[in-house]
Amino acid sequence: MDHAELVRELKTLRKGRGLQASRLPDRVGPALRAACGVAEPDGMVTIRAKVSDRLAELSSQLPEDLRLAALAAFAITPEARQPLYQDRVRWAAARVDRDPRTVRRRVDEAIDSLAELASAAPASATPGKWHTAALTVAVVLEEPCVFEQHRVVADQDGLRSFDLAFPAGEGLVLYGGTLAEGAVKLPPPLSLSRGESWEFAAVFTAEPAVHVVYVPRHRCEVFDLRVRFGKEGPAEVLALEGAFERDITDPGYRGRRLQVDAAREVHLQFRHLTPGLAYGARWVERP
Repeated sequence: MDHAELVRELKTLRKGRGLQASRLPDRVGPALRAACGVAEPDGMVTIRAKVSDRLAELSSQLPEDLRLAALAAFAITPEARQPLYQDRVRWAAARVDRDPRTVRRRVDEAIDSLAELASAAPASATPGKWHTAALTVAVVLEEPCVFEQHRVVADQDGLRSFDLAFPAGEGLVLYGGTLAEGAVKLPPPLSLSRGESWEFAAVFTAEPAVHVVYVPRHRCEVFDLRVRFGKEGPAEVLALEGAFERDITDPGYRGRRLQVDAAREVHLQFRHLTPGLAYGARWVERP
């Protein structure tokens, strides 16, 4: 894959609305199509999903300042979906407390790095093993414990296990496999073929915390989260939706404020999550 050609196409893609452009197929050149596994019959929605997921996946391997610059430049992160590239640069500049000129240089650095990563491992040569169709998480802070229900889909034949980032603490798989070394293994000799789905659930003890966050490493279509608080309830609960890792603990981050219901619960649902970004809730406990 030609590195220089991929850099050129990425610099073209960042213009205007980036990945949210109305005539996106015309702006995704042959090098970028090969890097993102775009096929000839793919329509605009599929092309946007493939290119967005691939760039987000590659960006997760960059230092955080370059990752933020890349996700903003191409309008991947929801908060930066302004209609003009210069507006997205200003948004990123405010986030990292730098001037726009510095952010433009970081975007160029990020594009060069993305082209190198894509050239080293084209999407067609490294297909994902699986993705999450639906993840349901319930957190009970009074106990405390975490319940997780996963529905995953195999993206290749012969899949026998799922590597997952489980919460800290002891865990137990309730059904659908066995837990070993941070992965859920299917009951032998069972294996999944491409396109087959599988469901499993697990429960974990939870450490005291003031946030519940899911950072997907693979494509995730739906993430449903419920958090049940103790008797006092929090002073404030904020949603984290497509946030960066620094936002999880940044006191200046102002996400959507959530209302705790009469059962002392909040319920959130996220769709089409971007790999490498954070989704969930954080709260401030009462003094």
